[in-house]
Amino acid sequence: MPEGDTVRQTAQRLHTALAGHLLTRSDLRVPRYATADLTGRTVLDVTPRGKHLLTRIEGGLTLHSHLRMDGAWKVYSPGERWRGGPAHQIRAILGTAEHTAVGYRLPVLELLRTGDEERVVGHLGPDLLGPDWDPAAALRRLLADPGRPVGEALLDQRNLAGVGNIFKSETCFLVRATPWLPVGELPSPERLVTAAKKLLEANRERPGHRRELYVYGRAHRPCPRCGTPIRTADQDGRPVYWCPRCQSGPTP
Repeated sequence: MPEGDTVRQTAQRLHTALAGHLLTRSDLRVPRYATADLTGRTVLDVTPRGKHLLTRIEGGLTLHSHLRMDGAWKVYSPGERWRGGPAHQIRAILGTAEHTAVGYRLPVLELLRTGDEERVVGHLGPDLLGPDWDPAAALRRLLADPGRPVGEALLDQRNLAGVGNIFKSETCFLVRATPWLPVGELPSPERLVTAAKKLLEANRERPGHRRELYVYGRAHRPCPRCGTPIRTADQDGRPVYWCPRCQSGPTP
């Protein structure tokens, strides 16, 4: 699943391509909005909120999308071949005279009034890469359920918005805790917030790639800190990686 840094990079590409330009093509390929026509309206901005994308359009409208596991927005120049997937996977097309943005495999796509955005993103915690970032509020939300495993608490977007499965494992490594340690038992729990922020900030300006990961996807390879082979297991149906020597806490 794309994480906060990837979603922000997507928003920046869309904003650069569309913001301030008149839509000359509009095609929303979901039954509810099949007849919606946004042509003739100007795109005002594209804003990320956690893992959500908000494309604001003249006339008080917002196109809300979420990439989830394999959704993607691609931007093409006139005459450029579209390479994001077969045509039947296209869910949205927004075109201007200079660029065309194509949304592939978007599991969430809805057109709403801009004034109603809170209905779809109001439940989110502080955005790690957003202007509303509030580390104290994020920490309060994380500690509201002290018995909850650290890994689960980090993935809950109501606590802090932007952490996905990759940065869950990476954050736990940085704070030397297994993902199954109850968040209330973590010494200096504010380190969770600091580490998550550090990771997303380090990757926010690296389109298409991240720096080398500490533990995620490195099963059986040596820990970069101590050399012990990295272990892997499932947590809530998702793979998780950790160092059995460097990270303290319960394991499966």
